[in-house]
Amino acid sequence: MSQKLSDAKVMLREAVLGKYAVGAFNFTSIEIMRAIIDGANRAKSPVILAMSESGLRFASSNYLSKVIKAAVEEAKVPVALHLDHGKDLALVKEVIKVGFNSVMIDGSFLAYEDNIALTKKVVDYAHERGVQVEGELGVLAGIEDDVKHDTGTFTDPEQAAEFIRRTGVDSLAIAIGTSHGAFKFKGEPKLKYDVLQEISRLVPGFPIVLHGGSSAPQDAIDKINIYGGKVIGATGMPDEMVRKATQMGVAKVNADTELRLTYTGAIREYLYRNPTNFNPRDYLGYAKEQVTLQVMDKMEKALGSAGRG
Repeated sequence: MSQKLSDAKVMLREAVLGKYAVGAFNFTSIEIMRAIIDGANRAKSPVILAMSESGLRFASSNYLSKVIKAAVEEAKVPVALHLDHGKDLALVKEVIKVGFNSVMIDGSFLAYEDNIALTKKVVDYAHERGVQVEGELGVLAGIEDDVKHDTGTFTDPEQAAEFIRRTGVDSLAIAIGTSHGAFKFKGEPKLKYDVLQEISRLVPGFPIVLHGGSSAPQDAIDKINIYGGKVIGATGMPDEMVRKATQMGVAKVNADTELRLTYTGAIREYLYRNPTNFNPRDYLGYAKEQVTLQVMDKMEKALGSAGRG
């Protein structure tokens, strides 16, 4: 499978130069994965398929590798396969074995020196196998799968530059005010663009990663609430704020929540409007198309990656 995947390191370096970002979209089902690929094909955008540790537990690594091979073969644009929020070297080894060509090692929960030591081990192992590595420095608030923090800590630019130098990572996720999950902000969203600007000054041309980059599509939330669900107070990152960050050195933006909201809202709507229909092909097909449109919208408005593939 790996020979058909595109080099994630090259994808992100090109994104920095072009002042856009590649979307790393998490998926939890075949339909969502196909929707991501379809959206990228239609938008003519490079894309990263991402899966978290909990997603890997939900699927099986061996089964997953074969499904993704088929998806990559359908792609007409560059595609990379990425581990999101890996916590240890054992998991990194597992996903590399089944064909992932990009991994994130999240040592942000550790003390600074311990984060460096863990990240360096992963870099040494992955680079020997041609796999790009993303590290993380700083802590994002919020909840996403197994990642949970009540409060966030902004990334220190000087530490970021040192971290990159000492670990040899290919990209770095930083904390500048985004948050995981569907309930990102209690007030107005704010990003510390000054922190991003200083990091980009200290390590010019280096790919920065923005986690927690999902929007909270109001139409999807409305569908969930109208058709029997209860999602109250969800807030996301405005597209224009993400786009500004992509023009300042952010080369990869992670998105997950907005696809979940869109998928769930579409299924609830379809089943409510078609109460006698119990054919999964119909309601899952409708939901898949809505996610495809959401992916395209993200690529065009927030990432600036449409037409770059």
